[in-house]
Amino acid sequence: MGTMGGDLPESATERGAGAEFVYRPTAADFGEALRARASGTAAGRGQVLVMLLAVVLPAVLFVLVAGLGPLASVLVPVLSLGVMVVALVLGMRAQARQLFNIVEPYGECRMVADERGAVSTGERASFTTEWSVYSGYLETPRLFVLFGGERAAGIAVLPKRGAQDPADVERLRGILGRNLKPL
Repeated sequence: MGTMGGDLPESATERGAGAEFVYRPTAADFGEALRARASGTAAGRGQVLVMLLAVVLPAVLFVLVAGLGPLASVLVPVLSLGVMVVALVLGMRAQARQLFNIVEPYGECRMVADERGAVSTGERASFTTEWSVYSGYLETPRLFVLFGGERAAGIAVLPKRGAQDPADVERLRGILGRNLKPL
């Protein structure tokens, strides 16, 4: 499979082995995908931990050096932790909105997946990807989230609401399980 294209040479849905999803992406989809990455992958958890430590450790050091009273010694690190959590949430929302703004112009999307990869077609563009482009995937209650590997950066978000047949969710879960590492 290449990086540009359209229909698979032999349509996956015609063979009955593929899964088809038609959906319009939303900012909420990307927000859920980023939250899943932050909690469901080692890289995401590490990033959150580093960000939290970057704020809380200096606050603790400040308390130790400044010799503040007992109340202030507790309040400064706790407040800095609270500020960091709010900043993380707002940062993820902003990033989700940015990702959505990239795909919004493509409008409604149609994705057909089989054992070879996936063909995604929007109102303005289409592309074909092999599974080897991705390093792994996560499943949330509403999404499948695919993470780029060495050959591609970023994430692919696939809402389950787009399944054309309820069995397509199970078919895609099986395809992903055979071709990608669950994270």
